Amino acid sequence: MDPGELKPVLTALVLPPAGPLLLALLGVLVATRRRALGLGIATLGIAVALLLSTNAVALLLAPHLMPGVRAAQLHDVRAVQAIVVLGGGVHPQAPEYGVAQPTPHTLQRLRYGAWLARQTGKPVGFAGGVGWAATGTGVEPEAKMARRVLAEYGLEARWVDDASRDTAENAARMAQLLQPAGIRRIALVTDASHTPRAVTAFRRAGFEVVPAPTDFPSPRFRPLLEWLPSGVGAQTNRSLLREWLGRLVAGAG
Repeated sequence: MDPGELKPVLTALVLPPAGPLLLALLGVLVATRRRALGLGIATLGIAVALLLSTNAVALLLAPHLMPGVRAAQLHDVRAVQAIVVLGGGVHPQAPEYGVAQPTPHTLQRLRYGAWLARQTGKPVGFAGGVGWAATGTGVEPEAKMARRVLAEYGLEARWVDDASRDTAENAARMAQLLQPAGIRRIALVTDASHTPRAVTAFRRAGFEVVPAPTDFPSPRFRPLLEWLPSGVGAQTNRSLLREWLGRLVAGAG
């Protein structure tokens, strides 16, 4: 097994919902010997799981976990040489279409990249193969699906990386494709939560990067509902914490 294949497993165990629930389970086990301590740990785990499933907590965490991430300005994008869109996953089975389709994250990135290309006239590159979590499943590379989606917008990706498995490989492979052609100034399109880590990786690969984030955490409900558990809240918190953890691990490395 490639060590990279362990990353999604370890990530799933640490992040919500599994991480807080495992903490609660630990508390139940400890309570068999030390009741007060165990119940305290279990209560903490349940409380953390509940809080990290609310959109209100995600909105409180976002400024701290993705500091300085702002929407791109068109005049900055017009100054780059190319727009690079990063993949965010594939739905391998889409029976209504008969072929694989982008996940909501990938579709938002592709749509924004296409819009930027229309506004600025800059060529588009796409980076995304089969991520570590899907390795060995027979899923088609994200790039193959991205070509089809961009064609629906009347665009063709000039540079395509269909082999990278994570953000670091996105950066390395796009450097191999773009830099021999003299392309160094790029607008980088990905989720807002992923932007700090992605920008760091591409700058290390030798690019001058204009961040072009999309899918910002935002209010979705009435104030009371923001504090109640929701799928949106759980997913946003998980994305924020995943990227924060990824930056910590990358920094430690």
